Amino acid sequence: MLYHLIQWLDARYDIPGAGLFQYLSFRAAMGIILALLIGMIFGRKVIDILRRKQIGEDIRELGLQGQMEKKGTPTMGGVVILGSVLIPILLFGDLTNIYIRLMILSTLWLGTIGFLDDYIKVFRKNKGGLQGRFKIFGQVGLGIIVGTFMCFNPNIIVKEKVEPGTLNAEVRVTGGESDRRTVYLSDEGSKTKTTIPFVKNNEFDYHWFAPGDSRTSDMITWIIYILAATFIITAVSNGANLTDGLDGLSAGVSASIVAALGILAYLGGNVIYADYLNIMYIPASGELVVFAAAFLGALIGFIWYNCFPAQVFMGDTGSLAIGGMIAVFALLIRKELLLPILCGVFLVEGLSVIIQVSYFKYTKRKYGEGRRIFLMSPLHHHYQIKGYPEAKITVRFWIIQLLLAAITLVTLKIR
Repeated sequence: MLYHLIQWLDARYDIPGAGLFQYLSFRAAMGIILALLIGMIFGRKVIDILRRKQIGEDIRELGLQGQMEKKGTPTMGGVVILGSVLIPILLFGDLTNIYIRLMILSTLWLGTIGFLDDYIKVFRKNKGGLQGRFKIFGQVGLGIIVGTFMCFNPNIIVKEKVEPGTLNAEVRVTGGESDRRTVYLSDEGSKTKTTIPFVKNNEFDYHWFAPGDSRTSDMITWIIYILAATFIITAVSNGANLTDGLDGLSAGVSASIVAALGILAYLGGNVIYADYLNIMYIPASGELVVFAAAFLGALIGFIWYNCFPAQVFMGDTGSLAIGGMIAVFALLIRKELLLPILCGVFLVEGLSVIIQVSYFKYTKRKYGEGRRIFLMSPLHHHYQIKGYPEAKITVRFWIIQLLLAAITLVTLKIR
């Protein structure tokens, strides 16, 4: 809103310094600063309110070191993260941008699902929380919305490089006379094209599953894309939720992921860098850098109170929303197939649970008693039982995630 207000006032009264708001870098910097301040200043007030309302975590006895000391720690702190993201983006983001609108919708949508889950657990004293089918319904609903907009919205396009002189090519010349760079871009590329690592041109098109120009093939492609979007949103959201088991773990891991996504959004939304790296150029997607900056600031601000020993937990209000927001962001910048690498910690945490449960059920049927591969799942609890201090596990997972983020960025040039 502030962005649009400054634009309107500058058009009428020529305000000095108003041009700063035209720069992504300035608005991204303001977004991360404001998000940090909101998280650090108002986070304390939210913690006090949660403590007065006795909205505390109900800890199950699992035999983990220091576990019972966390009983009663305020939960539902994810509202701080959501507020720290939304307020800066409403002030400094371009609210007419389709990508920003989809991210705001996704934040509110997933935050509501997580909030309802926490509300049922805390106030209704139902440890199961929101029933699984309602969570799935919400995630499928968001997948349908995102998939439909990505496939059919006229404001969402991909510009593809073509050879010089190609019909309908758009020529952009930048730089001075001594440094002229020409970028040739077609009018519009496939709306369902995305980035895939380690292959030629790093490109993959969902439309390849249903070739042709008929409405039927378009409809099949839309269905396939929605199924993929729903699976990605569900998987990353639940992966972030499972990772939220140690103080500062999920927030710290997510911060590295969001920083990498912000860099990818900037590169893909800038015609010069997209040409230099030979990657698809996505007009208007650069505005997502402002969202990523606010998101990163919100996570770091939350870590201020969530690091060991935690003064507040994010609850499902935060973890479900964070994972889903990461997934939708990746879908919008067409980097969702990089998520297995970028979100490697989430992936391993989720797989550890699936492997543990599956193996336990299999051995129970075969031998009459269930056996385990890990001492406990998710994986971070396995290391807790082995005697590793909680803070050491968290920091080492952060370091691994930083490495995965670096590898993800490197894949842009590995093909």
